[in-house]
Amino acid sequence: MQITASDQTISEISADWLVLPVFESEPSPLEQAFDAAACNVIQRLRELGDVTGEQGEIVELRQVAGMKTPRVLLVGLGKADALTRAKLERICMTVFRRLSSKKNRSVAFTVPDVANVSAAQVAEIVATAAVVASSGQSVYKKKADRFSFDELSLATAGSDEATQQAIERGRILGESINLTRELVNRHPGEVTPKYFADRASELAAKLQVHGEVMDRHQLAQERMGALLAVSRGSTEEPRLVVLRYEGAGESAPWLALVGKGVTFDSGGLSLKPSDSMKSMKADMAGAATVLGAVNAIARLKLKVNIIAAMGLVENMVSGSSYKLGEVLTARSGTTIEIHNTDAEGRLVLADVLSYVVDEGVSQIIDLATLTGSCVVALGEEVTGVFTNNQPFCDQFSTAARAAGEDIWQLPMFESFRDQLKSDVADIKNVGTRWGGAITAAKFLEEFVADTPWIHLDIAGPAFAESTKPHREGGGTGAMLRTLVALAESL
Repeated sequence: MQITASDQTISEISADWLVLPVFESEPSPLEQAFDAAACNVIQRLRELGDVTGEQGEIVELRQVAGMKTPRVLLVGLGKADALTRAKLERICMTVFRRLSSKKNRSVAFTVPDVANVSAAQVAEIVATAAVVASSGQSVYKKKADRFSFDELSLATAGSDEATQQAIERGRILGESINLTRELVNRHPGEVTPKYFADRASELAAKLQVHGEVMDRHQLAQERMGALLAVSRGSTEEPRLVVLRYEGAGESAPWLALVGKGVTFDSGGLSLKPSDSMKSMKADMAGAATVLGAVNAIARLKLKVNIIAAMGLVENMVSGSSYKLGEVLTARSGTTIEIHNTDAEGRLVLADVLSYVVDEGVSQIIDLATLTGSCVVALGEEVTGVFTNNQPFCDQFSTAARAAGEDIWQLPMFESFRDQLKSDVADIKNVGTRWGGAITAAKFLEEFVADTPWIHLDIAGPAFAESTKPHREGGGTGAMLRTLVALAESL
């Protein structure tokens, strides 16, 4: 998709569609300019009540007098002073999903003046939305149900350097989100640990980022007993992918991004029911998000050092599956009594977290579709946040607000750690049914030492079970933009 900025007047624009945002309040200068060239068509529609400018309202106009573009899409932005980045993103996604359902080669989006969002941010949001919304999850369908545009013009936006940079940043974010979504949406018979590792290696070579892939033998040398135990029931070999992006110089601090990459989770011997297993191809969304974030950070050439570590396994059932009551020895030397083989993601992360701690990183963020409990607590669109370092978490929260992604911090009271006490080992891998997202986080905390750490439970927002006007079902790429915003702030 070619995305450009243009300072053409509205009447000069020629495209398959012209998108014109309108406010609920007084007509904007853009709307006035349109009406001046189009015989006051919007004014007349407002008087009839057919156009109100309410948030999310969409009205199609065809063959408007005075316009070179044959079709015009009026989209309501609501009240000007109430429009936020998150609301604008949702509106833009709705618009581009609607337009990409058919083959429209060119779209012109007139960029409005928004009080609470800078012009550069608007340009970035529009570019990202166009790239993401025009890409569906029909990876294996004969007939595509979503079509990318050949050209997108940000009309009346001007063509200064800041706008062009914002557009390119938006494109990179959109393509990185789509990389994550694509990996999540592919079926688990294809996306095995080896497949994911191969894709990561190809990306590292393209980005000129140092990449390393550890196989079963190397993982055994690294003493990753917890990760290897989870993989035992599968014929697919486990992998650990480690990518290093050095954008700030070797002596600068390193941020670790750690992703859970369970490419399919049957639950192991604690077997899931069929309905719960259907979307378990998405149990590697944490690793996919980390890979997408590295893609964005490297292409944006951010001045930050990143170690990205992705633990990749299948959790399957066989005669060699790890067992309830078994005691595993993690890389750190901590012994773990297994009370539920479906609490496997934390075992994978335990060894990977231990690895990045020993690499001497300054801060850690892990991402995992870890618990259904977090979805029960926060719903399907909010990420649960847990930390051992409040200043670091505050910085992360600021980045999330800047990126327009919803998060909520949950407590880490020591009483939750008591649920993990074992009679025969250092720790159990599950607590009671109460506060399960928190006890999972307390388990992970055992493996980060004193390193400032944030755990993101993305079990809800990483995979959308249904399609909505503003969102495609399937993988979402949730939290990728926040990781990039945090990297920029560092």
